[in-house]
Amino acid sequence: MDDPRPAARPPEVMPLGRHPRDLVVLLTATAGVVLCALGARRPANPVEIAIYQQFQSIPAGSTVVWRVLDWAGGWAGAAVVTAVALYVKRVRLALQCAGAALLAWGLELAVHSWSGSRAVPPALEAALGLRLPGPGGFVFPASHAAVAAAVVSVAAPYLKRRGRPVAWAVVVLVAAAGVYLGHILPLGALAGVFLGWGTGALFHLAFGAPGRQTSAAAVALALAEAGLAAVDVVPVRGHALGPLEFVATTAEGDRLRVEVVRRLHRRAGPGYRIRRMLASLETEDEPRLSGTYHEAEHEALVTLLAQHSGVPVPPVVLACQAPDGASLLVRHQIDGTRLTRLAPGEIDDTLLEGVWSAVGKLGDSRIAHHDLRAKNVLVDARRRSWLLNLTFGKAGAADNRIAQDLAEALVSITSVAGIDRAVDTAARVLPAARLEAALAYLQPLALPRRIRRQIGNDRYLLTDLRETLAERIGRPIPTFRSPLRPGTLIGLVLFGAAVYTLLPQLANLRAVGESLGRADWLWLAVTVLTGLLAIVAAAVSMLGASSSPLPFWRATLVQLGAAFTGRTTPGGVGFFGINIAFMERLGIRRSQAVGVAMLNIAATGVLGGIWSVAGALGLGTAGLLSGIRVPHGWPVVAAAAGLVVVAGVVLGSGFGRRKFVRPALRVARDLGTTLRQPRRAAQLWGGAAAYLAVSGAGLATSLAAFGDTAPLAAVLTVFVIGHTFGHIIPTPGGIGAVESLTVTGLTALGTPPTTAVLAVLTSRVLTYWLPILPGIAAFRYLQHQGTI
Repeated sequence: MDDPRPAARPPEVMPLGRHPRDLVVLLTATAGVVLCALGARRPANPVEIAIYQQFQSIPAGSTVVWRVLDWAGGWAGAAVVTAVALYVKRVRLALQCAGAALLAWGLELAVHSWSGSRAVPPALEAALGLRLPGPGGFVFPASHAAVAAAVVSVAAPYLKRRGRPVAWAVVVLVAAAGVYLGHILPLGALAGVFLGWGTGALFHLAFGAPGRQTSAAAVALALAEAGLAAVDVVPVRGHALGPLEFVATTAEGDRLRVEVVRRLHRRAGPGYRIRRMLASLETEDEPRLSGTYHEAEHEALVTLLAQHSGVPVPPVVLACQAPDGASLLVRHQIDGTRLTRLAPGEIDDTLLEGVWSAVGKLGDSRIAHHDLRAKNVLVDARRRSWLLNLTFGKAGAADNRIAQDLAEALVSITSVAGIDRAVDTAARVLPAARLEAALAYLQPLALPRRIRRQIGNDRYLLTDLRETLAERIGRPIPTFRSPLRPGTLIGLVLFGAAVYTLLPQLANLRAVGESLGRADWLWLAVTVLTGLLAIVAAAVSMLGASSSPLPFWRATLVQLGAAFTGRTTPGGVGFFGINIAFMERLGIRRSQAVGVAMLNIAATGVLGGIWSVAGALGLGTAGLLSGIRVPHGWPVVAAAAGLVVVAGVVLGSGFGRRKFVRPALRVARDLGTTLRQPRRAAQLWGGAAAYLAVSGAGLATSLAAFGDTAPLAAVLTVFVIGHTFGHIIPTPGGIGAVESLTVTGLTALGTPPTTAVLAVLTSRVLTYWLPILPGIAAFRYLQHQGTI
């Protein structure tokens, strides 16, 4: 009878290799030893002494166990491990364990000769009953811990995954035994572990270690165990960070593509998650998996479902595991060229229509690809398109995930074929309803970095792609949705409550309550009215910023809606979104709409800056400011010169020219253009001035409600300074910064601190935050009417 047990795997299927993490471990361990050695040259600190005393409080009955552990970490333990390795015919491992133990011991002596022994601290001498070393002091670093860590570090790659934590636990216990027995202090034990860890990493770098890569022999053995006898296995040279792949030829002449899965690929960084939170629609992450073998099986399952639905994918043969624990996914080999590597002249409309046909079949089968890039499209010799790498695939996907897949494919195909050809071929193959669903996902916040990276620095490509697609299929551009989510709103409310609660602590709380009771409610009603009139002035300014005519009342209603979207999002993202969506609905191209919104903001900012400087000089000349001191001296000059140099370097760099200089020059040209058109200039600059003046009047009426009679011009200037410079801080509505600057300015005018705090907070609530409530209603109404 045949033996049912599998044949023993020969050692050569466990290949030896090197990995960058070995170098990282070596550098980290070296730094740890150096830092510990520097610390050992000083007297023991109280924390180290306290740890040592805690170890001495362990019951004496355990001394035998600690002595055995200390013995195991010395030469006796290294000899036992070497003998076991020889017994299981791991000669190479045995030699490396013995060599690592010898090198760790030699390095320990070298470090000890440099740092010397550690003297007994007086705090330990004064403590009775503690185990103390002899007159030579404490050993540094711990030799037994170093030898044990070196042996375990060398042997760890040869152990099973569950055995490695146990081995390292023994190393920790050996180090603890040295502390308990009184040979070393905790810092010496830590240095010994670092020393042994680095020694093992040095051996891995010098001689290699298993588990660093999967060899062709390991793949051949895994295929043989799965019933596929391979006569030839050849590695495929691919991307350095991509998966390891092999091409295997069976005895029947079939050619198979074998992908080695050694780590999970479903990882989303914090930057992507934050961007998704700010997106104006819901996006979906890749499904989570438990391990690499689960990932290989999952991709095999999704590929089989796609194949069954007629999607052109390389047929899956099986999923298995290599002897080193790596997971293997085996598919039939399809010879061809990736779409991204074809010359532009080789990408014709027929080929693109084939790509869109494959994408359409994938969507029809309710399978989401999650990485539908041109890179994952293979073109064979017959010009047939194949979809590759369903690593992130998901069966039974929802409509929104399929639409997101299509949007990613549109962006990627556009990067290799251009907007017009990508859109035209997609519109000829795919139904308009499916393309319309993808329109909403053609925005940066909804696309992963791997997709956005393909369009480079062309910031308007997504805009042009979305507008071209909407025109081609005869569908409207999707309505704007608020990027504010419930969790963000709750956080904003809590943050605002904290700010508005803490600021009054600057004044006397009893005086705050008394002032609130004496407030003039008529002036407070006027303050509310100024907040609404400021929105009308903002609409006038927007009319002047646009070279195309905008309907006044609808523009005003949009600015009221922007009071909700713009004041509840960092950096006013919602203000741009709602205004751009409004202008797109009127037929204005998105690039032009972005320019209009930026021009409006720039005009208000420029006017606010001029007003701030001129007003501050005027207040100083009139002697209305008190308690304000401008810092001077060589530190201020040096700091200013440093800022100028840094600003010059940044603006002169490619990044600065692309992100700051060119947009600023574009906005400056637009501002200059409005000056040559009297009507637009009056609307733009007059509306911006009216917005600042009316909003500042709200602060003045709030002051009047609490009985303060500060000059109106001075109050307006203080408001403009706080509004202009406070909104530089990227918090919703400049919350915190605007209030602080305005309170400081009013106090400099001579307003009592209590009145200044109350007036500022009241005016901000009534003129800036209260309009959010009607803004929500206006926002919903505009969405219902299809205006945004």
